[in-house]
Amino acid sequence: MSDQHRLQSARERWDAEAANFDDEPDHGLRDPQIRNAWLTLLQGWLPRKPALILDIGCGTGTLSTLIAEQGHTVTGIDLSPAMIAQAQAKAAAAGETIAFHVMDAAFPQFTPGGFDLILCRHLLWALPEPSQVLARWAVLLKPAGRLLLIEGFWHTGGGLHAQDVIAALPATLPNVTVQPLSEQPILWGGPVTDERYAVVADTPAYNPRGDGIVTQ
Repeated sequence: MSDQHRLQSARERWDAEAANFDDEPDHGLRDPQIRNAWLTLLQGWLPRKPALILDIGCGTGTLSTLIAEQGHTVTGIDLSPAMIAQAQAKAAAAGETIAFHVMDAAFPQFTPGGFDLILCRHLLWALPEPSQVLARWAVLLKPAGRLLLIEGFWHTGGGLHAQDVIAALPATLPNVTVQPLSEQPILWGGPVTDERYAVVADTPAYNPRGDGIVTQ
């Protein structure tokens, strides 16, 4: 399958799912308890505000909007125009200004070194050549940046194991931690039995205190 055919097939698939995408509890975060659980989780990873954050594969913009509400400047990209339209409407309804773009996540078109944090949830597994994709994403981070990947290996057989993601990370992101998420049913709207996790990869200069002091 050619790259253009792959992209077109993916765009058509996600365009078709956009209208009902938020029906999943962890997509729309319509339940206040689920929304608060995701907010608490994200707050443990986000840099000191205001930070410049890129949400890759933003879908309908739920996490983009949630993060923007915390005082950060957010950019969101997705291959699906229908998803982006939903995201724009959601941000506008929340009174947030977010730059959303229709863009191929595997080849994001931004100036290198422009973001404090890059977030991607449940998309890396679907992209070809993850190690090359991650290398391109890492270039977009500031010298003291963080890559946050929320992924899983699901009962359907799709996905990536955490160790697969770690093995694909570029050497420019040597500081890596993994947080299991399967045993937090509030995040998913109920119990799950498959592998769900977050991989947090930092540059050597990343400083979670945000006070200009580089931590080792």
